[in-house]
Amino acid sequence: MTLLIIIIVLALIFDYINGFHDAANAIATVVATKVLTPFQAVLWAAFFNFLAYWVFGFGVADTVAKTAHTMEINLVVILAGVIAAICWNLLTWWLGIPSSSSHTLIGGFAGAAVAHAIAVHGFSGYAGEDGTIHYWYEIVSWYKAGKDGGMPSGVLIIIAFIVLAPLLGALASYLISIWLLNASRKIIGPKIFTVALMIATVWVVSNLMVPYADIEKPRFESHFWSVAFDPHNIKWCLVGFIILTVSAFCLIFSSLNLHQADAALKKMQLLSSAAFSLGHGGNDSQKVMGIIAAAVAVYINTNPGVHMASWLDVVLPNDDLGIKGVMPGWIPLACYSAIAAGTLSGGWKIVKTMGSKITKVTSFEGVAAETAGALTLYFTEHLKIPVSTTHTITGSIIGVGLTKRVSAVRWGVTVSLIWAWILTIPISALLAGLVYFVLSVFIS
Repeated sequence: MTLLIIIIVLALIFDYINGFHDAANAIATVVATKVLTPFQAVLWAAFFNFLAYWVFGFGVADTVAKTAHTMEINLVVILAGVIAAICWNLLTWWLGIPSSSSHTLIGGFAGAAVAHAIAVHGFSGYAGEDGTIHYWYEIVSWYKAGKDGGMPSGVLIIIAFIVLAPLLGALASYLISIWLLNASRKIIGPKIFTVALMIATVWVVSNLMVPYADIEKPRFESHFWSVAFDPHNIKWCLVGFIILTVSAFCLIFSSLNLHQADAALKKMQLLSSAAFSLGHGGNDSQKVMGIIAAAVAVYINTNPGVHMASWLDVVLPNDDLGIKGVMPGWIPLACYSAIAAGTLSGGWKIVKTMGSKITKVTSFEGVAAETAGALTLYFTEHLKIPVSTTHTITGSIIGVGLTKRVSAVRWGVTVSLIWAWILTIPISALLAGLVYFVLSVFIS
């Protein structure tokens, strides 16, 4: 039990580090454009990091918890993964490199699990409980097909989104920028497009809302408030609100002078940065929830018959067996509090990289980049894919830079960031493997 408590404490410390490491993702553009002072910006971002507790479910947490097969690992594996993730995060923060805390955690967990499989079974095959032959690399859940044609999961999908998340962010921010640029012109075409988009948004969001009869655990006795505050419904209402707000601005953009437009864009940056901070809190806090849930599941597996206290009554969901997941309320509350506290600590070296070194960011680019980043995070969270908020917002900033000209993006800095992204998972995995072998000498 002592080892389990240590893992939970270290996981929350990692969540805190994640907050100040990734604070730049949400506040870099509002600081660069002087919409808020650095102190105001971190307060703003931290508040919405914590507010995400009431908005998002636990889909990403489930994906992270199942990175490795919990029936075949022990607590030393998870401890090694968390320690490796903390070390890599602190190193990249010190160097001012906006690497992915998400991929650091995934890489560390997977690397320690592979090291454990090699230490226990070697490189040859071994017979599993079902009698079939297994190999050391199968301890990691590399790929699992989606149920009923849904989105597949596994480490390979997470690796694929190292490329796809920034590309989605870049494409979304590029399209939003083009939309805004055309809306600033005194022509009828962009306005017709904007009205059509508003109608389509209302229709799509209304169809995605979950009715009261389909809500498993209503939060209130009132049908209205239960529907209004259901996490799924809140998330899609936020998506609709973001799109409708930008659309409303586009309808009046051409009638504003330069000063009025800049003032309006700076106010909209408060909305876009808040939306992105919500996505950051919801996406990244869930990864730590998943690690804590996996640790509890492993403890139960390695101590059969143990009676768990109610505050540690965690059950991982299993769609194949129809088992619903159980997560005590203190775990998400602690994770969201830790990431919010970390964000309050700031991360000024990375703010400088994100806010000025990639491309010069104005209020116009800030709105486009943060809006695109937020929508990308909401979309991937809906698919239960743990993506990097760092990669997403960096891709979004690149996308707005491309609307000016290709040379507006400082590709030397960008290439260095991409190398950091590519190396994060393998380096974290190797580091976690080494930490596992060292810990195994002292912890039986």
